[in-house]
Amino acid sequence: MSAYFERLDQTRFRANDGVGGAWDPDEQHIAPALGLIAHEVEREHHARRKAPLQLARISYDILGVMPIDEVEVTVRMLRPGRTIELVEAQLSHDGRPAVSARAWWMQQADTAALAGSGFAPMPPRAELAPWSGAEVWPGEFVTTVEARRRQAEPGRAWTWLRPRVALLGDEPVSATARLLGMIDFVNGVTVRVGPEAAVFPNIDLTAHLFRVPGDDWIGCDTTVSFGPTGMGLTHTILHDERGPLGAVEQSLTVRPR
Repeated sequence: MSAYFERLDQTRFRANDGVGGAWDPDEQHIAPALGLIAHEVEREHHARRKAPLQLARISYDILGVMPIDEVEVTVRMLRPGRTIELVEAQLSHDGRPAVSARAWWMQQADTAALAGSGFAPMPPRAELAPWSGAEVWPGEFVTTVEARRRQAEPGRAWTWLRPRVALLGDEPVSATARLLGMIDFVNGVTVRVGPEAAVFPNIDLTAHLFRVPGDDWIGCDTTVSFGPTGMGLTHTILHDERGPLGAVEQSLTVRPR
């Protein structure tokens, strides 16, 4: 397997076995699908604009599960603009919507003299031990992401991640789409309780970016919280080798076994 997806035509893609999910190995892990949507959002934008904007935020609502099968991705404009745009994308299987996404694009400006962040730095990757998601989770996808982790306690960890598999066969993919194609993985890197004790899938994922990520490892400063009435939150500050670059939030539905 060289890629999670293969393109069939302008809107249709075939999922490969590497997308096998953690909650059910016969269903797709949502992470690669989120990356595929981001890639199609970027492709539509760059095909339409001579002076591209930059992706500042993308939010996904996860509407259902999908078998490891053919999917379709469509993109449409919601709010056109010269300096700011909002687009919507939908990923469907067999005519049924599975993921809906909205992405904000904004103009570029030279703010290098103002750049900075108060987020705490990640531990250096060399100081973190190799970690396998297969220690906790079934499914093929978790075996395709290389990880190094330091866990402070259940629900709190620092992890460096990079995929071993391309997002899309025979097609270049940006560093941003590559990041978005694996970042859903963070909901499982520092579980508060194991999947034998509770299920806690995320129903959404929102990524806010304040700069473009690098092409190699992505650092994740992750905290998982469960409330007393079945709701949870996975919060992650994103880093690369140069420092922090954005944040990801995932709403969880928590159900004891």
